[in-house]
Amino acid sequence: MNTPNGQKVQIMLEELHDLYGVEWTKTMINIMTNEQKKDWFLRLDPNGRIPVILDNTKNPPFPVMETSAELLYLLKEYDSNDAFGFKDEFERNQALQWLFFWHGSGAPYQGQVNHFTKFAKEKIPYAIERFKNETLRVYGVLEIQLSGKYTGEPREYLAGNGKGKYSVADIGTWPWVKSWEFSGFTQEDMKPFPHLLKWIERIAERPAVKRGISDKYKVDS
Repeated sequence: MNTPNGQKVQIMLEELHDLYGVEWTKTMINIMTNEQKKDWFLRLDPNGRIPVILDNTKNPPFPVMETSAELLYLLKEYDSNDAFGFKDEFERNQALQWLFFWHGSGAPYQGQVNHFTKFAKEKIPYAIERFKNETLRVYGVLEIQLSGKYTGEPREYLAGNGKGKYSVADIGTWPWVKSWEFSGFTQEDMKPFPHLLKWIERIAERPAVKRGISDKYKVDS
């Protein structure tokens, strides 16, 4: 489904298609119907969360759950040139640090913002304020990295030497952060993060990214 988590893998597949001609099929899941909680899906991902990859080129077909693991799987199996990763071990570790940072800190907080502001039956001011503040704190961490506050050199991407290189670290983070307006943050809230906003715009211009978040992944309601 065309959620931030779904978009991570959609973007990665689109990037691999542009570079290597990778092809795939897709099955769209309307998570509002709890289709992902049925046995057929739980056999692939016992956690019942989209997206899930099923690599039918393997025998038997190999399922992969959890978006960061899926990005790393696609990187290893289908990006032979490490175009979206790094051959240098220290740069590779940088990418892992930022990929895991967003997976463990950013996405859970921003997901809770979305839940308590848009979907919770009861509006709980404490919960809304807590998770908004934590999400903004995480945005601040990304801003520190991109601004070069402690290195003196602004960066274009999260991982890699110098200005960095577009990688799975960015792909795993961008679909959530670019949705800051959906999460209820204002332009005033985002003023402290100018480098982060430029990073959002920079990645948004990539053709594969545009396709990866497009209506081709829209699920019928």
